[in-house]
Amino acid sequence: MEEKLERLQKVMAAAGIASRRECEKMIQAGRVQVNGKTVTELGTKVGPKAFITIDGKGLRPTKKRYILLYKPWGVVTTMKDPQGRRTVAEMLEGVRERLYPVGRLDYQTEGLLLMTNDGELAQKMTHPSHHVNKTYEVTVKGKVPEEKLDILRMGVPLEDGLTAPALVYVKGYDPEKNLTLFTVTIHEGRNRQVRRMCDFIGFPVNKLKRVQIASLTLEGLKKGEYRELEPEEVEALQRLVK
Repeated sequence: MEEKLERLQKVMAAAGIASRRECEKMIQAGRVQVNGKTVTELGTKVGPKAFITIDGKGLRPTKKRYILLYKPWGVVTTMKDPQGRRTVAEMLEGVRERLYPVGRLDYQTEGLLLMTNDGELAQKMTHPSHHVNKTYEVTVKGKVPEEKLDILRMGVPLEDGLTAPALVYVKGYDPEKNLTLFTVTIHEGRNRQVRRMCDFIGFPVNKLKRVQIASLTLEGLKKGEYRELEPEEVEALQRLVK
């Protein structure tokens, strides 16, 4: 039986070293050795018995962790921030493994964020071909006409192309505060997509919260809290992006 060969960066990411993109940078920088030889080619494939070292230290598979975090407003979705702002990495108190966010939430957006060291699952979940639904709760100033929401439902022509049709449900209008609350479900992951879609219809976002990713919700979590995914939740995600 032939050994199954996989790309070196994929093996490294699966071991929880870093995201696949960061692993590629390590390889190109000459920091990775396979069976004692430095490898810099990204196309390199290795078998399960390959001895891989990074900066001279042997690659040890780490326990895969899957954590659901309720990111508050004013926290950046990066592991480090040169401006000194609070990061999602700082919120995972007690977690020894190095986890990475699956996708991003911008500084002014709160809500559900999946963190993991399973590089393969993270890449699949963020790839547009898998159509992983993400639902956002949107608050805007004013009463939004139905025909404006229909534009979101049909697709919005943004500078980077037409968006896929979104699912939009109005939750209510507060006449005292003059605010409309509605949910938007999309499966694309463009930068600041929901904000740009709302800008296009003339109702800029006042408040934005991601409330669901696939079947995962914020239920039971307060801002800043996190929990481990249950095994069946992980299996459901893996089936979704198979």
